[in-house]
Amino acid sequence: MTHGKHELRLAFRRLEQEVPAWLGAGLRWLRHPRSVWVRWPAGLLLVLGGVFAILPGLGLWMLPVGLLLLAGDVPFLRRPVARFTIWSAEKWAALRLRLARRP
Repeated sequence: MTHGKHELRLAFRRLEQEVPAWLGAGLRWLRHPRSVWVRWPAGLLLVLGGVFAILPGLGLWMLPVGLLLLAGDVPFLRRPVARFTIWSAEKWAALRLRLARRP
């Protein structure tokens, strides 16, 4: 297994720990090799929606989610997307912990 694929697998596992169980199950389903026919269109639509985040109903959150879906099939995206995913999941966990400690 290439280093980028391993990093991406770790990133998905880290992300699955931070999201609700139903969303983690959906991510696991999308990562399966048979889901490529859903993963590619969904990833491309999310990236396109992230680019047009200024429009109502769309958001910047769509861009990294779309790139994450595409990274499994596009080798040069694996490493940077994996690193960003791990970094953002750790920041999210730290923020959640900080908010939980508030009186």
